Amino acid sequence: MSDFPGLLHQAYEHAVRWRASLPDRPVFPAATPDEIRAALGQVDGMPATGEDAVSTLDALARAGELGSTASAGPRYFGYVIGSSLPVAAAADWLVTAWDQNSTLYSCSPAASVVEDVCAAWIVDLLGLPSGTSVGFTTGTQMAAFTGLAAARHHLMAAAGRDVQADGLWDAPRIPVIASAERHASIDRALRYLGMGSRVDAVACDANGAMELSALDAALARVDRPPIVCAQAGSINTGAVDPLRAVCERVHGSGGWVHVDGAIGLWALAADDEHRRLLDGAQLADSWTTDAHKWLNIPFDCGIALVAHPEAHRAALAVTADYLEISGHREQIDTVPEWSRRARSVPVYAALRSLGRAGVARLIGGTIDHARHMASLLASEPGVEIVNDVVLNQVLVRFTGPVREDADGLTEEVVRHVQQDGTCWLSGSVFAGRAVMRISVCSWQTTADDIARSAAAIIRCYHDAVKDC
Repeated sequence: MSDFPGLLHQAYEHAVRWRASLPDRPVFPAATPDEIRAALGQVDGMPATGEDAVSTLDALARAGELGSTASAGPRYFGYVIGSSLPVAAAADWLVTAWDQNSTLYSCSPAASVVEDVCAAWIVDLLGLPSGTSVGFTTGTQMAAFTGLAAARHHLMAAAGRDVQADGLWDAPRIPVIASAERHASIDRALRYLGMGSRVDAVACDANGAMELSALDAALARVDRPPIVCAQAGSINTGAVDPLRAVCERVHGSGGWVHVDGAIGLWALAADDEHRRLLDGAQLADSWTTDAHKWLNIPFDCGIALVAHPEAHRAALAVTADYLEISGHREQIDTVPEWSRRARSVPVYAALRSLGRAGVARLIGGTIDHARHMASLLASEPGVEIVNDVVLNQVLVRFTGPVREDADGLTEEVVRHVQQDGTCWLSGSVFAGRAVMRISVCSWQTTADDIARSAAAIIRCYHDAVKDC
């Protein structure tokens, strides 16, 4: 323990230097895997005897500086990754120092109460039904598992089946209807739940939102209440399904609506213009979102919300003779994980320090930046903005002088931008065509960062045309 303060201070110095370097360093590192291994200092296996803590921290810091992306900086636009707010990162250090297993009240009363407070704040902030239950997961993958597990329990119970006791053997199949543009985590959650990933995929419009006529046709094909998975923020375009109409139709058939809001659910905390995009979201039965995306919380932090707490608890709760149940919030009943860190602590820190107005500014500001990026790129001949920029996602396609090879040119521009280092983004495929995908999530991004990044993308576009 006598070394502990010094080690924390050393880690602090490394962390401060790293954060200070983010605005100017290449967004993607140039180091090779071998160079990163060499920085770790142990290329021949685990040391036979322990080494001192100071040199160990220094080796880790060096390897991290060589091989980490600047995803916590202002010009990282890949994979819908936010950069952690300083207060959230600092709160996460407290979580590590406290070293609490937040699974039960008896393990950590503080973690239980913070999570309870934070859950209530989120439900209120998003305007969801009073009494909605909340669980903090690793990310949207396990949040989707949680919401769909509650859906499975609810619909099976309504059909007279105790799925928790009897499983799915000989059980009637629950029809699952989902957007053709759904995120792959939905399919994987269904596989985890033993329901299979064979879903009735609903066609979408040109911007990736579910078409109601196609949903009506899918509902007409089912012979029992379905689970319908809708989206608040398509992973490619940011499009939002017509949630009010979806909920009204599905509930008319006795079904359950799950809203994948990994990206877009936070728009419910923005101004009226953006909230209107999610009209009817509060009518759904379960929702998921990520705090480590648009709320800019450190990894890992997903959130599952369920409007039917009894189904939520029945699907997830666990008992054992050695578990001391307190009558207070027991986090083990809300998520699949058993032992876990107190993920709600940095969320609490962010929400308290931002307040409602700050969250609205964060969401609205990044949407404005995304639209600015789209307008700058669209002004360049041969550059096409593929989607309607409704949230923080921008899809770009490069046609250039040879339109027949726009796919190849777009992929080449993405590679050039990634190698350039000014910003980082990724490629994707939308409507069968190669696109560049730009996701603006960081609280640090400024108009200057957008202008600098757009100029780099255009420069790389012209370089790619020459190479082709």
